[in-house]
Amino acid sequence: MGWQPMRGSGNSLVEQLVEHFGGLIRNHGLRAGMRLPSVRALAESAQVSRDTVVQAYDRLAALGLVQSRRGAGFYVCAQRSVAVPAPMPASSLAQGAAFDTTYLLRGIFREGVDGAGSAGCLPNSWMDHGLITGAMRTIVRQGARAEAGLLGYGVPQGFLPLRQQIASGLQAQEVPAHPESNLMTVSGVTHGLDLIVRCFLRPGDTVLVEDPGWFLIFGRLNAMGVNVVGVPRLPGGPDVQALESLARQHRPKLFILNTVVHNPTGLSLSVGVAHDVLRIAQQHDFLLVEDDTYSDFLGSMPLRLAAMDRLQRVLLVGGYSKTLSGGLRVGYVAARPEIIHQLTDLKLLGGLTSALPSEQIVHRILADGAYRKHVDRLRERVDKARSRCLRRLEALGCHAVHEPVAGTFAWVDCGMDSEVLARHAAAHDLLLAPGLLFSPRQACSRMLRVQVSMADDPALWKVLEQLLRQYRESGPAVHD
Repeated sequence: MGWQPMRGSGNSLVEQLVEHFGGLIRNHGLRAGMRLPSVRALAESAQVSRDTVVQAYDRLAALGLVQSRRGAGFYVCAQRSVAVPAPMPASSLAQGAAFDTTYLLRGIFREGVDGAGSAGCLPNSWMDHGLITGAMRTIVRQGARAEAGLLGYGVPQGFLPLRQQIASGLQAQEVPAHPESNLMTVSGVTHGLDLIVRCFLRPGDTVLVEDPGWFLIFGRLNAMGVNVVGVPRLPGGPDVQALESLARQHRPKLFILNTVVHNPTGLSLSVGVAHDVLRIAQQHDFLLVEDDTYSDFLGSMPLRLAAMDRLQRVLLVGGYSKTLSGGLRVGYVAARPEIIHQLTDLKLLGGLTSALPSEQIVHRILADGAYRKHVDRLRERVDKARSRCLRRLEALGCHAVHEPVAGTFAWVDCGMDSEVLARHAAAHDLLLAPGLLFSPRQACSRMLRVQVSMADDPALWKVLEQLLRQYRESGPAVHD
């Protein structure tokens, strides 16, 4: 059929073959039902290997352009027209609706975003790619043991060597987690929190959350039909007077809080507040769910409720997405044995097991001792970027009420309705997180969460400066 390879071309011989026959089929140069040249005939006429032809034909089959008939060769498939899809509806933001959680999440995870202009992720370039690929190579070299991870389902409670490694790290930080009775793996912190709320809450139940707090969990709780009540967050942790009053009034089942490197403020729990929180939980008989997502950014021994409580009333949820790779989706829940048993059963019903290859990769990184050094480097970079980011924000008139001690965000008062600012920033590919998202009441706010990785991106700062100047000159500031 007239094909000859172009030696020295930028495309491989396989790619050239696929492009040649794919073009003929799509342009009707080859009609449905026609047989392609045999593998041997084409290989001899074009003077390429049979393997090259086989690979090309297999790719054409994978594209749905040809089909293989056992013992007869490859035949052109009928090309069915595909209806042009209706245009996607305009975003809720463009229509003037609220800057909501779903809009922000779609923006964070849209294609091509690498963190700097995103409201939630560190850039890929800040991560240690070699750490992950090195762990993958080590696992593959293990032969049969690696095959079990690639081909099998794994264990519902999670890869035991990983649980043992996590337990060792937690025990060194005074959390008494036994790998077989107190730990299970999950597909990231979000998955762990989702299992917990589905296990312990029913429509109409009350759950306490921090205000401000992590917006995604608010959306999940509201979708469940539970009563979400915010507890004001102060610099040292939850407002314990408000917590006691709300617990007495609402009799909650859970209190979900972020004790170490709080999202969005970057502050951490004080000892006195920690004791009061545990006392109130005991007095009013509710469980504490401790979101430990950002603790590795602290750089010192974290103060955790799980350590003080000895995992009696506290469920600790942590993971490695923020420090290693969001794509690995590996996390854990530490709790007392009967709770781990309940959550593992729920995990089985919802998705059987978590991904064993990912768990093996994280285990290898932790076991080799490389994780600590990587986190030290990453934390140093984040700390420097946060300092630069705060200074630049101050120069623009945006001030942190309480300067964060750690973490990947700056939480600042921008002096105006931050939803208005975020709405217009999004039109310039700058994704900011307005304060109303972090309030369970969705209250109008001047507070804004800024990703510190944008510290060294002049284009984004130019956008932010122009928008702040424009809206301060044209409209009144909105006060809480």
